[in-house]
Amino acid sequence: DEPTGNLDTASSNDVFVLLRRMHAERGVSFVVVTHDSRLAARCDRLVELVDGQIASDEATLSSPVD
Repeated sequence: DEPTGNLDTASSNDVFVLLRRMHAERGVSFVVVTHDSRLAARCDRLVELVDGQIASDEATLSSPVD
């Protein structure tokens, strides 16, 4: 939940780079809960919840192309 919420921009980027590296090297997936649209846009998939219900579920522009 909010893995970069209280971090400065540089530290936030470092955390995201580390998560991406773990995904690439180990095949680990992460569920990130955030209100930061900039962080969300860097994820492969975005699921938006509204009132506890899925409002949207889509790939983002950062997703790999098949």
